[in-house]
Amino acid sequence: MRRFLICLLFVSAVLAAGPDPIAYVNPLIGTGRSSIGYGGTMPFAGPPFAMTDWTPQTRQNKISVTSYEYDDRAISGFIGTHQPAIWMGDYGYITLMPEVGELRTTPEARGLAFSHSQETAKPDYYAVTLRTREGAQIRAEMTASARCAYFRFRFPNTGAARVLVEISRPGVPGFAAVETKTGEITGYNPHRMDAHLGPFKLPNFRGYFAVEFRQAAQQAATYGIENADASASRGAFAEFRPGAVVEVRVGTSFLSVEQARANLRHEIPDWDFDAVRAKVHAAWAEKLSRLEVEGATDREKTRLYTALYHALLYPRAFSEYGRYYSAFDDRVHNGESYTAYSIWDTFRAENSLLTLFAPERIGGMITALLQNFQEGGWMPKWPNPSYTNIMIATHADSLVAEAMRKGFHGFDREVAWKAVYKDAMVPPDGDTTRRWVDREPGTPYEARGGLTYYKELGFIPTDKTDEAASRTLEDSYDDWCVAQIAKALGREDDYQFFLRRSLNDRHLFNPALGLMNGKTSDGKWAPIGGSRDTPGNRSVSGWTEGDAWVYTFSPLHDQAGLLQLLGGSEAYAAKLDAHFSGGHNVHSNEPSHHYGYLYDFAGQPWKTQAKVREIAAAEYGYDQGGLDGDDDCGQMSAWLLFAAMGFYPVNPASGEYMIGSPMYGEMSIRLENGKTFRVVAENVSAKNLYIQSATLDGKPLNEPVITWEQIQSGATLRFRMGATPSRWGSGWRPASIAVR
Repeated sequence: MRRFLICLLFVSAVLAAGPDPIAYVNPLIGTGRSSIGYGGTMPFAGPPFAMTDWTPQTRQNKISVTSYEYDDRAISGFIGTHQPAIWMGDYGYITLMPEVGELRTTPEARGLAFSHSQETAKPDYYAVTLRTREGAQIRAEMTASARCAYFRFRFPNTGAARVLVEISRPGVPGFAAVETKTGEITGYNPHRMDAHLGPFKLPNFRGYFAVEFRQAAQQAATYGIENADASASRGAFAEFRPGAVVEVRVGTSFLSVEQARANLRHEIPDWDFDAVRAKVHAAWAEKLSRLEVEGATDREKTRLYTALYHALLYPRAFSEYGRYYSAFDDRVHNGESYTAYSIWDTFRAENSLLTLFAPERIGGMITALLQNFQEGGWMPKWPNPSYTNIMIATHADSLVAEAMRKGFHGFDREVAWKAVYKDAMVPPDGDTTRRWVDREPGTPYEARGGLTYYKELGFIPTDKTDEAASRTLEDSYDDWCVAQIAKALGREDDYQFFLRRSLNDRHLFNPALGLMNGKTSDGKWAPIGGSRDTPGNRSVSGWTEGDAWVYTFSPLHDQAGLLQLLGGSEAYAAKLDAHFSGGHNVHSNEPSHHYGYLYDFAGQPWKTQAKVREIAAAEYGYDQGGLDGDDDCGQMSAWLLFAAMGFYPVNPASGEYMIGSPMYGEMSIRLENGKTFRVVAENVSAKNLYIQSATLDGKPLNEPVITWEQIQSGATLRFRMGATPSRWGSGWRPASIAVR
């Protein structure tokens, strides 16, 4: 009761400061398909950065399929999932399902119809009414903590009330046991859907669980456990009297069953559903209330606060009260850990958003990457929870560089240097004998595939390595990041070395095309190619989820060099015009995310202002179909939030933000240091999207750039907006990279 009262007092204090921001969050945004796209999100109930997320299950999830899709009409369970994105898999999951009548264990047999009109989805709570085959109703309610869940099932008055606990699917040798005296169900699920993508077998990996019932079960038993070939799913169930209200607590762990119980004692010590909900409500209220918006409709606030909700889900916690299982050396360690970093996506804006809204976690998140390096040999690209060899480059270098640039100290900087130096200098095993095909099973860790050639030739040849042109350009950016880390650590020679090498992007500029172009190992231009290379084919186009148009402006650190290569500001802007008019900007994928802001570099910031507004209007909606493309662990959502605030981290590790077009009269961020950064847009509207003038703390701002330090100072950025383009900010140009 004391915990409950404390949570209520905190929530009351937050609400006293203004409307409850949780009321604006709609976790169903992104769960459905529409003319805009499909976000691949799920309506999670639980706190920010939870280790285990809980969601209704309308389909069996797998790589390319998430657990919940809005247009489905039946629910077959409530799953404790660790799947972070649609193109990734799950691991160590567990599913609960209430049912009446005969025992039904398969998803097809146990699924029950539901209607969205009887569904409530909030960050702290999910509820739905399920219709049984006999026409009766089961009311299911769910809330969750970081590692545990609390369910309340209200059963009809006829038929045995049953809670099914599925611990693994056909072909997965999971285990469950029932404690006859208490009815507790415990066990583990060893399934890792991505296990074929990384080099490690991890024989000790398991997702453990402990399921406790408040009411005494009339009977409880396992099913499928003795099936030697595991041709059916495995699990257990508990049965109760008809009409029962059954309360269930579920603890999850990657350490042991006993730790799953300990997590329950830490997080849900009492049988008090409302107290658990109040605690998670308070956690979200504290985070969401850091953002304040004035001049937006309720509909627009829903879009914004839902984006912030999505952005604060990842990376997910992977430690349990001072200990964590390492999916890199298959052992248990002391310390703090995180996983589910979609780094190729999130290094662009999501990570930068976290430095503003969750700075207290940045040190731990970087430390987790460094622990991965120490335990597995490299920082990962896309841990889920181990190496998956998905996507290219080593953009963990960018996360480290950004953390250092912004003054975060909660990690070992010398270990960080060793990690990024290895990324930049040590080719992966078999580098010249493998093409490093995307999602190729059973390969060593990929790191910077093709690095051998990059060091020898200054580029990665398309006839030797897949996605070679994209790799060259993205590796150049990572070299720039490594250079900044070297500079911060006083390693001047290393700084100059990597700064020079960061200019390798220029080797791929083909002046005859006016575009970046892959090269073959003999130095000749490769065919320009088109979309993504097909895995397994010896494609010579060399691109990753894009083409030459998508990647020409990809060197985030070297826009000044590209401006020169293209022939100056007018030519640079004209190429951008052609990029957009030619349909090459595909906002559903991350390589296009910074393009709208690039007109700032060419002295035409009014085009940035118009283009960013245009993209936001076209690619983001207000209902279940409101995301164009996989949210990718918050990157799509982070883009929208930055666009609304009026600035964006084109080069996230630089600590600089390019100015766009603020969308609302005032937006503010309550900072960790106690100060508040405000963006005020006078006379702003859908038509008045052009900046006429700007001030920072009352002083004229004539450059379309602000810095991390200016934000952290609690400054007020004030714009005067109008309906016609102005020359504001047009005199600024980026500084060239100066090397010795």
